[in-house]
Amino acid sequence: MAAPSTINSSTPIYAARRRKNVITMAIAYAATGFGLLWLALILIVLFWEGFSGLSLRVFTEMTPPPGSSGGLLNAIAGSLVMTFLAVAIGTPLGVLAGTYLAEYGRYDKLSTVVRFINDILLSAPSIVVGLFVYEIMVAQMGHFSGWAGAVALAVIVVPVVVRTTEDMLTLVPDTLREAAASIGLPRSKMIQKVAYRAARAGMITGVLLAVARISGETAPLLFTALNNQFWSTNLNAPVSSLPVVIFQFALSPYKDWQELAWTGALIITLAVLALSILARYLGGQSKKS
Repeated sequence: MAAPSTINSSTPIYAARRRKNVITMAIAYAATGFGLLWLALILIVLFWEGFSGLSLRVFTEMTPPPGSSGGLLNAIAGSLVMTFLAVAIGTPLGVLAGTYLAEYGRYDKLSTVVRFINDILLSAPSIVVGLFVYEIMVAQMGHFSGWAGAVALAVIVVPVVVRTTEDMLTLVPDTLREAAASIGLPRSKMIQKVAYRAARAGMITGVLLAVARISGETAPLLFTALNNQFWSTNLNAPVSSLPVVIFQFALSPYKDWQELAWTGALIITLAVLALSILARYLGGQSKKS
């Protein structure tokens, strides 16, 4: 029986393949380097401009009028409050919907429809969400409010939490569910005591990713919470937020406002970076477990 033929490295076919591989790899590396170059330039400018205006005053004083010094205290506080409310509203809804998709209706037709709608919400532009909440809340109430801003952000939170919750619960081995059923646990208890505990790190990761997603959203808040130059704890009125302040100050002709915009952008970038690192860490822990 004849031995199988092998391709000699000196044959034209092999040489052509090597040339194509080298060219493809070179293009891939060049494209990666081109993208990383612009990312590095953006971060360098952001850190240079942002750190130059970073001081204790940024965290202790209100947004100033043109030509005077000030900080971003009311904007930071407003963003924290609306983000907290958005997570408090969106997380339970997302977890419950993800639980249904993974545990109760994994193969139902309704689940297919819910997944399709969830995918649409994941990819929907945030300005569309802002317009939607404007129509159902702001236009009906007759004024902008922090509650409307929180609801708009919650709509963005929900699909992220739904997707991660379903994915993490799906990864839980069925043998754990069978073991829980074998000792007489009802499905609800099995989900609480077994499935949730096994998927806890991944589910928390999803919530952190949702927080990182909404931290820099500006368009939904322009249509809902608008802005407030002063300190306000009334969520039934316009509330200041860091992304909107950055947007307005960056477009202004005043140098002091532009410096505060750079500092605010740096604060959001560092916060999102910290959340992303924490989410990656928890995601790695969930894979190990």
